[in-house]
Amino acid sequence: MSTENSQSSTPKETTENTQSSTPKETTENTQSSTPKETTENTQSSKPKETSGNRDTIFIGKKPLMAYVTSTLIQLANLPAVYIKARGMSIGRAVDVAQIIARKTESAGYIIGAINIGSEALESQDGRTRNVSTIEIEVKRNS
Repeated sequence: MSTENSQSSTPKETTENTQSSTPKETTENTQSSTPKETTENTQSSKPKETSGNRDTIFIGKKPLMAYVTSTLIQLANLPAVYIKARGMSIGRAVDVAQIIARKTESAGYIIGAINIGSEALESQDGRTRNVSTIEIEVKRNS
């Protein structure tokens, strides 16, 4: 049993840099609280969608300009792109839309419809929580 840099008091087999309190087998750099086998660099249990809509940009924790660049690339091929965020990322989504609308005025992009709402999500302790959402349409000025 060799543990390196673990912060848990439970026994682990061949783990490195884990911050979870559940036993794991052959994991590296995980921060999820559910047991997984042979995962590397996993921070979330959600699977990535590869066949999602190309006209939607989901805002997360990446640097702001990464989302601005991604949105501008999509706007080069599409008439409109939707920027979606929820919770603490809503402010970042508004910033992305404002940067595109104000800094690229010569390119002719404007902010279209803005939809706000909330989603009921189940928290880790089993309670239902309401999380705010926003969807901002950025489109070419026609």
